[in-house]
Amino acid sequence: MNRIPRRIVTGIQNGKSTIIEDYEVENTVEHLPGLIISDLWNTQKTPASMDFEAPIPNTGFPQTPKNGTYFRYVVIPPDKNLGVEFKPGEPHPMMHRTQTLDYIIILSGELYLIMEEGETLLKAGDIVIQRGTNHAWSNRSDKSCIQLAVLIDGGE
Repeated sequence: MNRIPRRIVTGIQNGKSTIIEDYEVENTVEHLPGLIISDLWNTQKTPASMDFEAPIPNTGFPQTPKNGTYFRYVVIPPDKNLGVEFKPGEPHPMMHRTQTLDYIIILSGELYLIMEEGETLLKAGDIVIQRGTNHAWSNRSDKSCIQLAVLIDGGE
């Protein structure tokens, strides 16, 4: 399974800032061959609590808490490795919608963002603001794509 970078969590001890946690991420799940998800952090409300948040289970489609957030690391393998076949003129088989506002950063590789009307190729460094719309991800390359996403409850 893909190695997820370290997760470092800061906090306050004895009135001074300190590093509370520093370790390799352990909550990593491979939902489909090569599709690796790690939900790194969450908040349960807004404004966010600065206290420790309980670990959350990794799910294929996030269950963002009401008024909360998810911070998610995703490795998306090539479509051919997933057995996903996209037929022009038909909805993408991975089309989905979440009731969240998502900030997504492509860290490496490339990936198509597919909408009901149109698509665009994303490359490392690109940023997507995904506003609760139907969408799918399609990796038509030969290498995995890594993205980071912050999902914010859309309140709908």
